[in-house]
Amino acid sequence: MSLSGFDCLIVGRGLLGLAHALAAARQGLRVAVIDREARAVGASVREFGLVDVVGQAPGLPWRRARRTRELWGEVTAQAGIRVEQRGLLAIARRRESLAMLEEFADGPTAPGCRLLRGKALAALAPPLRRRLHGALYSPHELRVDSRAAVPRIAAWLAAAHDVQFLPRAAVHAVAQGRVETSRGPIAAAHVVVCPGPDLTTLFADLHAAAGLALCKRHMLRLAAPGWRLPAPLISDLGLLRLPGFADCPSLPALRGRIAAEQASFLADGIHPLAVQSSDGTLVVGTSHKTEASPDPFQPQDVDDRILDELGAVLDLATPVVIERWISLHVAGGQGAFTAAPLPQVRLVHASDASEASTAFALAEETLADLLGLPPPPHVTGEEVRARHQDGVA
Repeated sequence: MSLSGFDCLIVGRGLLGLAHALAAARQGLRVAVIDREARAVGASVREFGLVDVVGQAPGLPWRRARRTRELWGEVTAQAGIRVEQRGLLAIARRRESLAMLEEFADGPTAPGCRLLRGKALAALAPPLRRRLHGALYSPHELRVDSRAAVPRIAAWLAAAHDVQFLPRAAVHAVAQGRVETSRGPIAAAHVVVCPGPDLTTLFADLHAAAGLALCKRHMLRLAAPGWRLPAPLISDLGLLRLPGFADCPSLPALRGRIAAEQASFLADGIHPLAVQSSDGTLVVGTSHKTEASPDPFQPQDVDDRILDELGAVLDLATPVVIERWISLHVAGGQGAFTAAPLPQVRLVHASDASEASTAFALAEETLADLLGLPPPPHVTGEEVRARHQDGVA
């Protein structure tokens, strides 16, 4: 295979890299994707596969998630990917969390969301514990099985869009119009670098200046419990971490109560989330440990507290763990980090585990910027000017 003549070279074949490959191909470019691995093995296939809309901060992050959800609808249909679940349930175990959900439901990023209590909540989700104060149901989310979806997207890009894949090739350096790799130099008019958790090989100075770090998350798969969840589910601990709820006036009260009742959960960043696959198994998590080089270990007591919190919301009986793994993602950048180290080179991260929620819209923004096109409709001209004034793409 010739290693020249590409219009756009994507470094990284995770979901963010694949999204950029799609955006470039839709602009009529000849696209190649290069990666040191033979297949995607990072956060793209280790995370929940949940496109979270209500959890995004108001403004561009929320609009980016809405656009990404729309594009997921196109991709799943065209690539033959099953949508496992739709919607999201945010559960209120405490009065303070119910007050937060009520405040959120009156806000600008909650169109179509509704509050559920008592019999209405029990009818929607029979597996829920009965002594809950209520829940917010959002209709906007969708969830795919990331392990199956990411390789299927790659196969579809190759077959339907003639995207070339260059596996097991390490990229050593990027220059204008040229990328140095273990396979030799590759020429490309445009280069998009999506390095995932590798913050040192390429553009380490930009990563350091932005204060980016790595976050380790505990993930588990549980055997099918014998019931179905109507939608992915988060407990009220998640309300403390999701930017979409950060402006709720009741947040300090909820944080104070959880700090008094579950201090160790806050210390380990435990944010319980449960999604269900077509075979009935539950993918659950998660914790957060952020540092320069997270250790590879998965303490049992952290897993136990994740399961304890989910057991306070769901009728899990005795959960059977059939798989455990760790996911690493980039922390910082407020959901996305972009930079323009060279005129036709872009460095892009979907940070804070937001890849499934932001990748496709973020890729549209990158390609519009690279090619000098008008910004996509979800981005305002003022936001484009602000990004350039800050020295980013």
